[in-house]
Amino acid sequence: MTTLAKIALGPLLLAQARLARRKAPTLPEAEGPREGVVDGTGEPITLLVVGDSSAAGVGVATQEVALTGHLLRALRQHSQRPIHWRLVAKSGVNSEAMLDLLDAHGRDTRADIGVAVLGVNDVVDQLAPHRVLIAREALTARLRERHGVRHTVFTPLPPMHEFPLLPNPLRAVVGRDARRLNRALAAWAARRDDASLAPMDELRLGPDVMASDGFHPGEPVYRLCGEAVARHIATRLL
Repeated sequence: MTTLAKIALGPLLLAQARLARRKAPTLPEAEGPREGVVDGTGEPITLLVVGDSSAAGVGVATQEVALTGHLLRALRQHSQRPIHWRLVAKSGVNSEAMLDLLDAHGRDTRADIGVAVLGVNDVVDQLAPHRVLIAREALTARLRERHGVRHTVFTPLPPMHEFPLLPNPLRAVVGRDARRLNRALAAWAARRDDASLAPMDELRLGPDVMASDGFHPGEPVYRLCGEAVARHIATRLL
């Protein structure tokens, strides 16, 4: 869909977005600890996970079966090393707002590896790709300079054109925006030594793997994403 078509469909897209918001049940963030230690042997891995509602585990009951829980188990299996971890996440956060959240809740955290789960709200809030890249640049720098993170792994945007909650043409439009942003993020990360984009080409969405709101991940999606990030860390950073 072209930009001109998107502009022409503006009133319809806005109406569909408002209806989708009203239809979707409000799901809580996953319960459970947001920091801890996973036992192992050898030198500890220190991990700081930051992000939006997907990082916070909206769509499942506990952090144990959210993205961070699956990431920790898979990373422990790959490395056998202890993991000291912390999660700083909040529903509704986009890439620009993440810095303020990190400053408010993660100020004293030190970690060697960062994981940033962001992007859907960048599309929802209609942030242009260049603004998102500026925000990701600032987040990477903040994690490096203030928290000691030597490398930040970003997750790609999911295939938003497969979100069950969204009707067409809204679904097609946000899917196009998500793919466009993913291309920009991949090109940006490919030029850096301190950031990378974890590959998740196998991710497919549908009512059977999504949360009851048709917008957030269900446990199968969190498992796939957590294992993909762990695999990326183990093969590239450890």
